[in-house]
Amino acid sequence: METVVSGIRSTGKLHLGNYYGAIQNFVKMQHEYHCFFFIADYHSLTTHPTPQNLHENVKHVLVEYLAAGIDPEKATIYLQSDVPEVIELYLFLNMNAYLGELERSTSFKDKVRAQPNNVNAGLLTYPVLMAADILIHRATKVPVGKDQEQHLEMARTFGNRFNRMYNVDYFPEPYAFSFSDKLVKVPGLDGKGKMGKSEGEANAVYLSDTPEIIRKKVMRAVSDSGPTEPNQQKPEAIQNLFDLMKIVSSEDTYQHFDQLYNSCQIRYGDFKKQLAEDMIIATQPVRERIQEIASDTNYLHKVATFGAEKARESARKTLTAVREFIGFKRF
Repeated sequence: METVVSGIRSTGKLHLGNYYGAIQNFVKMQHEYHCFFFIADYHSLTTHPTPQNLHENVKHVLVEYLAAGIDPEKATIYLQSDVPEVIELYLFLNMNAYLGELERSTSFKDKVRAQPNNVNAGLLTYPVLMAADILIHRATKVPVGKDQEQHLEMARTFGNRFNRMYNVDYFPEPYAFSFSDKLVKVPGLDGKGKMGKSEGEANAVYLSDTPEIIRKKVMRAVSDSGPTEPNQQKPEAIQNLFDLMKIVSSEDTYQHFDQLYNSCQIRYGDFKKQLAEDMIIATQPVRERIQEIASDTNYLHKVATFGAEKARESARKTLTAVREFIGFKRF
């Protein structure tokens, strides 16, 4: 069975874009692959070196991924900081990573522009830590978006370089992977691109949002004065709302409002009310599970401990081999 590794950001809450994109793919993958899903709390320090409520943020992410359907009996879900072997492999890979290639990383250059007063070594070597996360389990498949493909290419570079330097064929080449042929793109409520917490609270509907909050967010979503000609093309903000309805509503509901739009009879107030109620219904099972799991401290402790044990068992095997290849031996 092939191994899949994917990191989960430890900052922020999960929204509909996460749920209908990555998470539902993860839930499918866990039944067909050997999956490791880790919460990247070390990674968060590269941009937030003095985080507030780090533990609570990690807890929220763990709770919401469990509520969304990741099964700790089928997949290994763990905290990055619970597996020290990752950091040891990160050290070994850093010894073979070159300054020039790290400085050419697109994400590094973007972060330097965004946070010129916090250009730390962790930011520079972020791709090496990501490579260690992947190579520690000798993964062959990594679910990533377009923005992470360069990091995945660098992970292949570091793994292949290690193999050449120590004359071994140990690390396989990891490649980008999606369970489905076409990922669902979930637009935001601000009339622009995709849903994301970086665009502001009003742009995203979170899995933990109450029905009241969802209604307020959807009713405030960007719209216009309505169509002026039959069958005219929808502007981006309106198309985004229809795309959201296509995801959470029935086909009949979508067709009903689409026909109203095409005949210039649509009332956005009614449209948004229906969209909000369908979002509430779609997220209700996950929301209820979030509340249930968040209050069960013993269960969360068992999940985190069990995940750490499974992840460390895999990681120790890799580190034992890596240390031997390099030449570290006990006297």
